[in-house]
Formats: sequence, structure tokens, C-alpha cells
Amino acid sequence: MNIPDELKYDANGLIPAIIQEQGTGRVLMMAWMNKDSLAETIRCKKTCFWSRSRQKYWVKGESSGHVQHVKKISFDCDKDCLLIEVEQIGAACHEGYKSCFFRAIEGDEVKITEPRLVDPEQVYKK
Repeated sequence: MNIPDELKYDANGLIPAIIQEQGTGRVLMMAWMNKDSLAETIRCKKTCFWSRSRQKYWVKGESSGHVQHVKKISFDCDKDCLLIEVEQIGAACHEGYKSCFFRAIEGDEVKITEPRLVDPEQVYKK
């Protein structure tokens, strides 16, 4: 069975992938995959995505070294969303936080809910 072919993609050929830290259950990020990036994720056991803004394939950690080792891939009952459990090495967020969900709405304010792990200027030197 070619698993990527069994799933449902949007009109742009993409499927959302929720990335969760195995063990803690913490949601680290959400990104988009196409059939090729999902197939590569299954093959190499590291998360690979499709960038809608850059219109290109990318591997998590390719420039930062903050990789995600895939432990389990699940999909929902409609076959149109992925849940990928990973071992996260370093920060998942390009802003230097463990999770991309580091802001919380509290009343009418936005609060930072965790410490920044790394300075993105140092990680993503141009």
C-alpha cells in the first residue's frame, strides 16, 4: 500500500500535519505536507514539509540543526489531517521556542508562556 496515496489533500495537494512531542503530548507546531514530503518523512524518519510561502520542500532542522525524529504517524478518520509524534531536538519554533505555541491570550493581553531556548539570529545566520 502506498500510504500517501490513501490520504485526502486539499486543492493545492497539501495536508496539515500537527507535530506533537512524544511523551509529553505537547503540540510543537503545525505545517503542511504534500505526498512527496510525507513519503520522505516515512522513509527517513525526520519531518519533511512543503513551504507554501517559499513553494519548496524543506526538512525540519536543515538550517538550525533542531530536528524532529519521527516516532509515530497517525491520521484522522477523514484521512485529511496528520498527527506526527516526534522526539524534538532543540527548539521547534523558528523564533527560538520549544513550541510554536508560546503565546497565550489572557483576557485582553498576550503573554509569552515559556522561555526562549535559542536566539534565532544566531541559529539562522544569513
